Amino acid sequence: MSKSLCEIAHEIVNERSEEKEREYGPFSEGMERAAHILSGLIGYEVYAEHMYLAMIALKLSRESYNHKKDNLLDAIAYLQGLENYYNENK
Repeated sequence: MSKSLCEIAHEIVNERSEEKEREYGPFSEGMERAAHILSGLIGYEVYAEHMYLAMIALKLSRESYNHKKDNLLDAIAYLQGLENYYNENK
């Protein structure tokens, strides 16, 4: 039986984090930095949760043009990352 997209996304976000952190830094920290950079570019405050939502929107936009399993997987992974971000910052 193959794994669901949700199971795969969970593994990517929650079980392979050490490998990705070495390469890109912590996921939530990357979103905070991206929000800070975008805030400077556009001149008003953007928060990390907005970056997660923007990435989810991008993946769903791509999916609307052409179905690819990877679009859905990435959208789910960003949703998982957003939940983790909320849990870490309560």
